[in-house]
Amino acid sequence: MSKFWSPIVHQLTPYVPGEQPKINDLLKLNTNENPYGPSPKVITALQAEAADTLRLYPDPNSDHLKSAIAQYHGLQSNQVFVGNGSDEVLAHVFQALFQHAQPLLFPDITYSFYPVYCRLYGIQSDTIPLNGDFEIDVDHFIRPNGGIIFPNPNAPTGIPLALSQIERLLKANQETVVVVDEAYVDFGTESAVQLIAQYPNLLVTHTLSKARSLAGLRVGYAVGHADLIEALIRVKDSFNSYPIDRFAEAGAVAAMRDVDYFQKTCAKVVQTRTWLVKALQDIGFIVLPSGANFIFARHPLRDGEWLTSQLRAQNIIVRHFKKPVRISPFLRITIGTDMESERLVTALKVIV
Repeated sequence: MSKFWSPIVHQLTPYVPGEQPKINDLLKLNTNENPYGPSPKVITALQAEAADTLRLYPDPNSDHLKSAIAQYHGLQSNQVFVGNGSDEVLAHVFQALFQHAQPLLFPDITYSFYPVYCRLYGIQSDTIPLNGDFEIDVDHFIRPNGGIIFPNPNAPTGIPLALSQIERLLKANQETVVVVDEAYVDFGTESAVQLIAQYPNLLVTHTLSKARSLAGLRVGYAVGHADLIEALIRVKDSFNSYPIDRFAEAGAVAAMRDVDYFQKTCAKVVQTRTWLVKALQDIGFIVLPSGANFIFARHPLRDGEWLTSQLRAQNIIVRHFKKPVRISPFLRITIGTDMESERLVTALKVIV
């Protein structure tokens, strides 16, 4: 029945999310979920929200959440935009800020939703190759463009880009928007939010799915100059006036305010990541430097797809990318608890 489709639908290749299998005794290390649950204060807030007020629409402006985010980052509420997960926020960014005559620039190995959005919105793009060490080379982004976007740390490599390099890019690119997608920044990468006051063309996006353990609530946000935020609001209000429901706002506010819990769980993940990198290196793996809650690793004598299938046979799921070919030897492994990481290493010792 595809004859009823709009023409653009035939051209779309949708984003494929990480697998969510239903397997008993599963060790799920493929979607970068936090191994630790949300703050107890989030649970309390959600329970309190289960009330008669659910018959009423939520606040279309999400003022309480914007205020909590602004307070955390030292910004004003008019510098904050919120959405139903950072993917929705990014979708609005592409439509509101990247539809220009010059091509959008992003790395050739990066978050695979970027080219999907380009196809959806008809945005011309050019991919900039990572260097031989799988790092973003800022020099190659300094060229005419209709905008620049990249994750920091990058995904799926996990390699962070120094704040000094981001600032160098901003200084050289003041006529278009630079978006830094900081989905994983809280696990050891320096945030570019501190540069917003100096660079009105900088937009930084965050998610509450990773460091704040709220993947199930779907909340994301962007921070930047008020003019950039207004563009996003105009697109949002032309699409969905109520993207953040009452539960999502209540839980997200509680998560943003419980800074102690957030910092403790992030520190646990970083500590386990350090142990896991060393353990994998001891059995012959090559692991790229990571500033995220995952690592990107390969074994010089074992194929990445084969390793993935061998782990799956032991009910351990990791992420493998067949394309581009440069990264096909690698496994992207989410950082779990200490016990989960030990189970992974024990399995890999036998496999390799």
